[in-house]
Amino acid sequence: MNIVVFGAGGVGGYFGGKLAQAGNDVTFIARGKHLQAIKSNGLQVKSIQGNFKVYPKVTDDIVNIKSPDLIILAVKSWQVDEVAMQLKPIISDNTLVLPLQNGADNADKLREVLPHENVLAGLCKIVSRVESPGVIDHFAFDPEIVFGEYDNEKSKRVQNVSALFDKAGIKNKISDDIHLDIWKKFLFIATVSGIGALTRVEFGVMRNDEHIRQIMYQTANEIVAVANAKGIRLTNDDIEMLLKVVDNLNAKTTASMQRDIMEGRPSELDNFNGYIVRQGKELHITTPANSFTYHCLWPQEKKARGLN
Repeated sequence: MNIVVFGAGGVGGYFGGKLAQAGNDVTFIARGKHLQAIKSNGLQVKSIQGNFKVYPKVTDDIVNIKSPDLIILAVKSWQVDEVAMQLKPIISDNTLVLPLQNGADNADKLREVLPHENVLAGLCKIVSRVESPGVIDHFAFDPEIVFGEYDNEKSKRVQNVSALFDKAGIKNKISDDIHLDIWKKFLFIATVSGIGALTRVEFGVMRNDEHIRQIMYQTANEIVAVANAKGIRLTNDDIEMLLKVVDNLNAKTTASMQRDIMEGRPSELDNFNGYIVRQGKELHITTPANSFTYHCLWPQEKKARGLN
């Protein structure tokens, strides 16, 4: 397959690196110092499952890419709309676009711009970051890609993508209910990210403070209520699983949105807690915990985006 990985950060760098290591034709879309470092010295991946280095094609000019077979979207959720417009001229009838970023509605955003038949739905599970230009650090969690057709059909093309991931040594699963799986991941990341950004502490501190833990429960309960109103079958068991994951992760773990906010970068706040607040208003569901988190952090977000 002719594979394009749009975004060479912690997610795209790791999974794209694994695909390139397996001998696939991979082109990364990157920018700035990260782009220059990969061009000059290759992409280095430091992983708890073994370090490796690859020398893939990399560019910041998507215009030069012709009819890719698979595009893996590893940008932030707030960038999906813009990226979809950039992809529109380069895709063919057979191009598959697989979004892996956090968020509940990324496939829907893509389908608003791109032909529905081009868009898969997906998510990934990994804790990783850009350590320095050209260097990815995967420091926690067993990486996995969960994906499928938007309508959950077990099509031949998703089976081919699964086989591609298998050959690259990437743990993956074709989901039986991809929208439920996306919301399960969203439940986790939206709950911990905003609270982590507010408290500015690691998971080990958050999980051991009874008051913060109670706020996590309240935040998660609101997300479940919104999901249920949208026909997504999240339950209280999913909330308990969320807390179990938090309890079992390395105590020093932080969420990527939390790190972005703490370091003054644009974040996915509006796509996480902000999304729940807006959906709550639309569905007549009160979301006080998410609203408090969102509105307390929004002034920092506006500053990071240059909106002040």
